[in-house]
Amino acid sequence: MLRALSIRRIVIVDALDIEFGEGLTVLTGETGAGKSILLDSLGLALGERADSGLVQSGASDARVVAEFDVPPDHPARAILAEAEVEMEDADGPILLRRTLGADGRSRAFVNDQPVTAGLLRRLGDVLAEVHGQFEQHGLLNPGRHRKILDEAGSLAAKAATVAKLWEALRAATETLEADRKAAEDARRDEEFLRHAVAELEKLGPDQDEENALADRRAFLMSRSRLGEALKTAISAIDGSDAAGAIRKGERALARVAEAAEGRFDGALQALERAGIELDEAQSALDAAGDSLDADPVELESVEERLFELRDIARKHNVAPTALADLLIKLTADLDAIEQSDSRLAELEATAKAARIAYIDAAEALSENRTKAARRLEKAAMAELPPLKLEQAALGVDVAMVEESEWGPSGMDRVRFQARANPGQAFGPLHKVASGGELARFALALRVVLAAKGAAGTLVFDEVDSGIGGATAAAVGERLKRLSAGVQVLVVTHSPQVAALGARHFRVEKAEADGRVTTGTRRLEGPARQEEIARMLSGAEVTEEARAQAARLMDKA
Repeated sequence: MLRALSIRRIVIVDALDIEFGEGLTVLTGETGAGKSILLDSLGLALGERADSGLVQSGASDARVVAEFDVPPDHPARAILAEAEVEMEDADGPILLRRTLGADGRSRAFVNDQPVTAGLLRRLGDVLAEVHGQFEQHGLLNPGRHRKILDEAGSLAAKAATVAKLWEALRAATETLEADRKAAEDARRDEEFLRHAVAELEKLGPDQDEENALADRRAFLMSRSRLGEALKTAISAIDGSDAAGAIRKGERALARVAEAAEGRFDGALQALERAGIELDEAQSALDAAGDSLDADPVELESVEERLFELRDIARKHNVAPTALADLLIKLTADLDAIEQSDSRLAELEATAKAARIAYIDAAEALSENRTKAARRLEKAAMAELPPLKLEQAALGVDVAMVEESEWGPSGMDRVRFQARANPGQAFGPLHKVASGGELARFALALRVVLAAKGAAGTLVFDEVDSGIGGATAAAVGERLKRLSAGVQVLVVTHSPQVAALGARHFRVEKAEADGRVTTGTRRLEGPARQEEIARMLSGAEVTEEARAQAARLMDKA
């Protein structure tokens, strides 16, 4: 509900702060006192179009802040979460702030975080309904009629089922279309795929083959240079008779080793090791020579295989190491083509079943909506005569839309309609009525709907315009009834309505230093009685009017 409204520098309002409460709040005052300014200010906070004419003359800007208390599961919180507007307190109040410059530029904020005016309007749609001032707000917004009818007819669960079936149909259709396109694309490439798979299968690439071939090629290409180096090493050892020299030295020392008393042991051991190492070196050289022996045509064979791998890799624009994986993928694509007919048949059956389920549920929902619409019409029509709309009629049009317009909400377009006189065609509420009639049409619907689909705050302006007596009392009684479930604010000229308020504010002008300003004053007790008496008698308040005011307040 609307907890407070703060206004700064709007038209003749310098500074105004009003705190509201639950139930029915009435705002009264003489014509021209500035009641419309309060509603214009509220509309600004709710995201209505900004008009620079609202900025007070001589001021650089104007500002309005509307504070709303809403429960944790309120749709406004979901909208804020979707827009990633952070809330310090998840259950705290929502503050809508709008600033308007004299140049016509406006800025919007939610809890001091900048937002777009569009987001402010979305929040305004779920926080408050304003009837009699803004044409496309609350019940006058056709975009909300279907949801309101569903809630009035207790069809929310059926509507949710239709929404789920629509998502299932959409998903099945998208999958089918995607697979159809993939199959068509694949069939266009089928000849290429078959050739590519056959070529790769014949090639039989291994993932690490290119590296191994490249290493082998590098070795084979350097074999001649390696052989020359090995030959030089062998020749050097063989030509030096190093083995004979080592053996000769070893024999010479061995003959006198005993007499040397161990002094030659180290030298003998070293000569022995040298002989062994020399033998091993000769064996290693022989083995190395054997390893260099290869098929003279091997280099040609390796190069042919390596170049073939690289050529086919370039052809498919992949690395040679990816050819094995490419073969797996192309084989799978080819298999998919061969199996596509059976898969498409399964997907078509799934999509067909999803479509039938959606249509069945949506048609049943349409039938239920039509029945709910007739019940709503009947109940709303019963409310019109007491509101001095006995010649008027309310209708709820439930019409099937073209298949291209089907969606998660079903197959219907729902519109609340009205006609002011018999014989006229039904039309949108705001086009067949104006001022008080429009507000009373909305009141009749709201009384029937109670709080279903309603924002937490209902605002009525001019709802008692041009009526009085029993009709005004009927309007007041219905406003009072509504206020048991939601917060109701009403701008009224009717004493019968004013007497029913749980809170009563008087909007009044004051003049000081040649300037006229507007303010509000909460009325209680005798002051409230005096105001209702003024509304009854006019400029001169009589004792009879005061007595009548007291009776109205006692009755309320």
